[in-house]
Amino acid sequence: MIRRLVQVSGMLGMLLVAAPASAQMVQSFNVGGGWVFPRGFDSRVDGDTLVANLSSSEPLLFDIKDFRGGQIFGEWNVAFTDRVEFSGGLGYYQRTTPSVYRDLVNENGFEIAQDLKLRMVPITGIVRFLPVGRPSDFQPYVGVGLAVVNWRYSEAGEFVDTSDFSIFADRFVESSTDVGPVFVLGARVPISGDIYGLTLEYRHQWVQGDTGGIDNGFLGDKIDLSAGSFNIGFLIRF
Repeated sequence: MIRRLVQVSGMLGMLLVAAPASAQMVQSFNVGGGWVFPRGFDSRVDGDTLVANLSSSEPLLFDIKDFRGGQIFGEWNVAFTDRVEFSGGLGYYQRTTPSVYRDLVNENGFEIAQDLKLRMVPITGIVRFLPVGRPSDFQPYVGVGLAVVNWRYSEAGEFVDTSDFSIFADRFVESSTDVGPVFVLGARVPISGDIYGLTLEYRHQWVQGDTGGIDNGFLGDKIDLSAGSFNIGFLIRF
């Protein structure tokens, strides 16, 4: 996993270093944060473990909306022309959602509780197209690329063995790195000439991972990592 992350980071770095060193080339750095909203129940991939948790014979009680949460990101941009730009970025998202069994309680009347935790660290390579405007103007843009997502999903707490309804404590964890397309739509708003600016951006990634299914203690064999996000950043050109 670490080797794959290093390899991808190295490739992105090589692309930036190999960019044509012309007098017209503009580089910039963008850092900020945003809000991530994963796919809803009806649109998630077949075999998704969150859907399986909600629809099993003894379902858990939580809402997929509970996985909405904040993220932080940083991005390095190289403009090849006035209209085309390459970006290499890194983000971080983590969310823990409490759950209980919907129809079952412990012998003492207390809830049977778990924590469901998802972490995503996307490394992105994006080509942006800026059809109009100069750096000192309002600049809308659209972009496409790839997201290499290092992820970790876990379920920890108390669980029910449905064969005899005994209760046991355990922790199930799976992690991996998976790749998928990413789409961005946004705009840059100048703050001070062509040096500083704000970025407002909608982003969507389509990625899914394998949990290992019942052999790893999960009811589903997939985890849908597809999500939209709205981000606000601070841009510095140099």
